[in-house]
Amino acid sequence: MKKIYNPAEESWKRLLERPTQTFGDIEVVAKEIFQDVRDFGDESLKKYTQKFDGVSLESLSVTDLEISSAVHRLDTDLKNAINLAKSNIEKFHKAQKSKRIEVETMPGVLCWQEKRPIQKVGLYIPGGTAPLFSTLLMLAIPAKIAGCDEVVLCTPPNKTGEINEAILYAAKLCGVHQIYKVGGIQAIAAMAFGTESVPRVYKIFGPGNQYVTVAKQLATQFGTGIDMPAGPSELLVMADDSANAAFVASDLLSQAEHGVDSQVILVSTSEKFIDLVQKEIEDQIKDLPRSAIAKKSLANSKSILMDNDEAALQLINAYGPEHLIICMENEDFYLRNVQNAGSVFVGNYTPESAGDYASGTNHTLPTNGFAKQYSGVNLDSFMKSMTFQKITKEGIGHIGNAIELMAEAEGLQAHKNAVSLRLKELKNN
Repeated sequence: MKKIYNPAEESWKRLLERPTQTFGDIEVVAKEIFQDVRDFGDESLKKYTQKFDGVSLESLSVTDLEISSAVHRLDTDLKNAINLAKSNIEKFHKAQKSKRIEVETMPGVLCWQEKRPIQKVGLYIPGGTAPLFSTLLMLAIPAKIAGCDEVVLCTPPNKTGEINEAILYAAKLCGVHQIYKVGGIQAIAAMAFGTESVPRVYKIFGPGNQYVTVAKQLATQFGTGIDMPAGPSELLVMADDSANAAFVASDLLSQAEHGVDSQVILVSTSEKFIDLVQKEIEDQIKDLPRSAIAKKSLANSKSILMDNDEAALQLINAYGPEHLIICMENEDFYLRNVQNAGSVFVGNYTPESAGDYASGTNHTLPTNGFAKQYSGVNLDSFMKSMTFQKITKEGIGHIGNAIELMAEAEGLQAHKNAVSLRLKELKNN
């Protein structure tokens, strides 16, 4: 990790750039695949699965036999761990349910808001070098709690045409039955348009690489909603001498191993602590099975020394990290004032891995600085807020004249007439 000392504020924008390709580079490829999937459906999906995943499939659907076989083979201890995680995620997301809001704004003018589930949702679960069965829990659980009618799962197969056993176990555990062996841009296109096998959905959820991120954004041009722009993983750790250097190094490496385009940043007010963490990283990385990936990610990463807490906080808010770990003696200052972060982890014994798996919070979070505008996935992500109103004769009498005056001022005579006719009838009667 490159060490940077007290960078001037005018250099922050360049300093905090993510190691991502421009969307223009990827968009051309994504549009071509989208058009192909739209025109040729399943045939196109099988072609791209052969090209990108190296496997020829007769059927895209996962069968009940495949699911039951995977459930039988999966290690019992791992099943128990997944069950524990499911329980905690359910507890946290069930607590997010909200009641109907009802207000009589004036006598006879009743307004209320209710939340209704999105009927058809699509879940994209990355496979590749790390099959993220934990992400399936994070998406399927709130989808089911929300009451979505149709939950469609797309995830890429391995070289033998199979889906990871833990992904299939998590799907069964969460009641997801429509599972398709398709990944990448073509999976997003399939859920956006629908094919002979894959149903069309109204909103697509799930993280992925830069290609998947661009594909999701492209899907919005065809009337399909998305959860958020969620690309390569990232972590910022804010720590001082009160933190445990070995813990911090392990947290940085836990995100660095996600992919070569991941980014981790250490910010500290202590130069001594930065040096201790660097030494720990060098020691710990030797034993990691994904050390080659982590090393490439660390080449995109930085250790930044800041003069004081105020400047450090300003830097954090400018970056807007997906994950933020705070291990500071004066943690309250940061908790009160941090504005831009997807999910925050507080204290020496709160690793980012806890949020990734089993504490209960959702790990599908905005990356690439989008934490400044977007929330992470939550129960409301799977719902729509609908407003209702009912106006009595008394109520239209109270607000009718104001509506007439406003509509006329905007030059919308039909709007005015819709009220005037009602007021006239009431007056005549």
